Amino acid sequence: MLLLCSEKVSRPIARDKRCWVCKIMANMNLRKLVVIIALFVGVSGQVCKAQQITVAAAADLQFVLQDVATRFQKETGKTVKLSFGSSGNFFHQFQNGAPFDMFFSANLDYPKKLEAAGLIEPGTFYQYASGKIVIWIPNNSKLDLTSGLQSLLNPAIRKIAIANPQHAPYGQAAVAAMKKEKVYDEVADKLVLGENISQTASFVVSGAADAGIVALSLALSPNMKDKGRYAEIPGADYLPIEQACVILKSSHQKDTAKAFLNFIKTPAVAELFRTYGFDVPSGSTSQ
Repeated sequence: MLLLCSEKVSRPIARDKRCWVCKIMANMNLRKLVVIIALFVGVSGQVCKAQQITVAAAADLQFVLQDVATRFQKETGKTVKLSFGSSGNFFHQFQNGAPFDMFFSANLDYPKKLEAAGLIEPGTFYQYASGKIVIWIPNNSKLDLTSGLQSLLNPAIRKIAIANPQHAPYGQAAVAAMKKEKVYDEVADKLVLGENISQTASFVVSGAADAGIVALSLALSPNMKDKGRYAEIPGADYLPIEQACVILKSSHQKDTAKAFLNFIKTPAVAELFRTYGFDVPSGSTSQ
């Protein structure tokens, strides 16, 4: 009887031991699984990061570069994170180590200065397009634009939006054109300065300004093309708005950046720039 009782007692104890061992093994397997998942997520994150570049771009490129980036991702699986602003402001950020892979400027000067300072990847300076400026007014405006910049002398115009010429190439072109047409002194006190050309356009679209001198690329964009009218300002009134891009030397994703630069050079992308009103230099594309 004692042996029988002992056997009956020992079986639950053995079963408990087996359960205890199973729990330990289960916990060990769970830990291994967690470690494996963590490693997989970490590696996947690094791979995804390697497939993405961050691009600082002049505000006149807001719509065309979004289209280009979408096409690039569709063809290569690599993504482009875009940040738009004033070329001059970006230039100063790069000097302070801002973490970007590429820079698309609204002029040649800032990329050349970065090149001279040794801040770009050698051989990546590329002139991709030239921009144009226009006078833009909302659809409800009664202003006659047939006289070009002279129309800004109309007393009904109280505020004229332009990009800040201190750091925005399109603002510098606007001032040069108004001076060439001898209207600058007459309208200087009516000027409203946007931080960049995109903000300048928003001033006119929102009604904060009666007229604006903006990039043709924005006037043709989905946000503006049905909301107003424009008159192109003669190219002889201002220096060409030649624009270049570079890969920054500090980039950690140079292979992806170079792939995007090569994509920019294709005829298909050049044609896309033309649809947004840019001129593309002859011989700047590659097959």
